[in-house]
Amino acid sequence: MYRLNQQPYVEVTGRITTDNSSGVQEEVDKRLKALDLPKGVSYHSEGQAQAMNEGFTNMTIAMAVAVVLVFILMLVAFGNMLMPLAILSSLPFLFSGGLLGLYVTHQALGMPALVGFLMLIGIVVTNAIVLMERVKQNEKKGMEVKAALLEAGKTRLRPILMTALATIGALLPLALSSEGGLISRSLAIVVISGLLTSTLLTLVIVPTTYHIMKSIKGKFSKKGSAGVAEKETA
Repeated sequence: MYRLNQQPYVEVTGRITTDNSSGVQEEVDKRLKALDLPKGVSYHSEGQAQAMNEGFTNMTIAMAVAVVLVFILMLVAFGNMLMPLAILSSLPFLFSGGLLGLYVTHQALGMPALVGFLMLIGIVVTNAIVLMERVKQNEKKGMEVKAALLEAGKTRLRPILMTALATIGALLPLALSSEGGLISRSLAIVVISGLLTSTLLTLVIVPTTYHIMKSIKGKFSKKGSAGVAEKETA
């Protein structure tokens, strides 16, 4: 029996022998909640469990901040909101691809995996920027939106695929290894699976989203112009 802040407490320790620390902690919390504890008795977790929870919170905040900063930088670089929004439309697919990779390979969603997602945000956004920058150049030349998107897709397809394949090739040994050491293989799996899905969909989703938003903007502009013309006529 120990005392902390003049309150008696009992310390129960254990060693987690699996990479799925969050899963173990979730099961422990579930069983503790099912206990009928006497009045005045409470419990809380310390050590690795607490560190993992704090790590998850910090990484989630870091990813949110990264997305906001990337959006602001793209807004300044492109000078409009349509292209940054179209680029960010590809981000949900990197998360779905990474989670699918973890599920298929039976890997835990731990800190290494979250670091992999953070890496993916930068890689996928960079590929999308390369594509949309070409679209912007084509539009300045007077090309229509559809023609500008098709030309950009053909021109930027090779560098985008080369970037993705080079990253996948570099991380493939780690993904296939049984022991990743400090850097777990879940990081490699998240990046590889996320790139496989998001790179292919970036070439489809981003241009499609931009084309739709451009069309909607054009319709609103025509309605606005028509309304102004009617007022002037009246």
